[in-house]
Amino acid sequence: MQTIPAEFNDIRPYLPEELPQVFEELIADPEFQAAMSYAFQGMPFEQIAGAMRASKTNLDFQKALVYPFLKGVIKKLASEFELTYEKKEELGNALCISNHRDIIMDSAFLCILYVEAIGNTVEIAIGDNLLIRPWIKKLVRVNRSFIVQRSASIREMLASSKRLSQYMHHTIAERKQPIWLAQREGRAKDSNDRTQEGLIKMLSMYSSGDIIDALKELNLAPTTISYEYDPCDYLKAKEFQQKRDNPEWKKAPQDDLINMKAGMFGYKGGIHYHISACINDEIDRIDRSLGKNEKTAAVARIIDRHIHSNYKFWAINYYFYELLTGDTRFADKYTAEEKARLDAYLQGQIEKIDLPDRDNEFCRTKILEMYANPVKNYLIATEG
Repeated sequence: MQTIPAEFNDIRPYLPEELPQVFEELIADPEFQAAMSYAFQGMPFEQIAGAMRASKTNLDFQKALVYPFLKGVIKKLASEFELTYEKKEELGNALCISNHRDIIMDSAFLCILYVEAIGNTVEIAIGDNLLIRPWIKKLVRVNRSFIVQRSASIREMLASSKRLSQYMHHTIAERKQPIWLAQREGRAKDSNDRTQEGLIKMLSMYSSGDIIDALKELNLAPTTISYEYDPCDYLKAKEFQQKRDNPEWKKAPQDDLINMKAGMFGYKGGIHYHISACINDEIDRIDRSLGKNEKTAAVARIIDRHIHSNYKFWAINYYFYELLTGDTRFADKYTAEEKARLDAYLQGQIEKIDLPDRDNEFCRTKILEMYANPVKNYLIATEG
């Protein structure tokens, strides 16, 4: 493995030689002990600690503890779990840029699928706003995550973004290590997935050359995540109403924890990931006489088109699309029994929203949008 420059020491995953000390710090932390005992119910903490101490690399740790934990989650909470891809030979050195639904599970499920496809996992970009406890920051860095700085001054953010861009380029180009990155900061809570153009600019910041050449070196592979059910749908609808009623409202750290727990232990039904081929050829066809902003927008459109055209849909997507738009073109995709079940599901999720002035019609529309917007985007991407 290539040596990682010291300038990345405070954002990169831990190196294998650093793991023994970090493991001991985690094992001695009462909060970590409680979290692991909750996650691995029935397994003595001494056994968990033993598996950690026996892990010589980050991948060893993932295979010993993270992989079996997630396989248990999948067995309980998923009816299907599938990865499709266009070029297997590209998986080992791709920057998988995906839509973003679930704070933790989007990248966690991808790591499981990567282990089963090529025996490796991806490095994961994670915002520092989620690292609300010292043990969480240590654990994610053990689990091959690198840190994205979200809370800084404009001046600090510029330097941080350039360093992050340099780190990802080093990881892909020098270390040949795949990466997962969400296409935008935060989840698209209405499922109207759009790549942030600022993110594309950040990816190219490591180079002073043409943005097209810079982005080609990162092997961008648009990745589509499709969940049949989003266990956080009612929490997202609640947040939409809170922001509507009070534009100054902001989430508290506890809100992220609630969403993480719901996403980790809530039923998802079908889970499908699709990794497109790297888009270097398409990026290369962008007119180089365009300005940087136009090139950035063109790359974002390419990514979005691939993500949108590779969604997998279930009855809930088609039926909620009809309820939202009145378009009945997909009426053959669900039965009367499924409609009745989905009507009950929708009402049940609305009733979970614990606001004293809950706006039922508004919340209903927001939940419908979460399942219908991917259908809308698919139709635009595939029908022109």
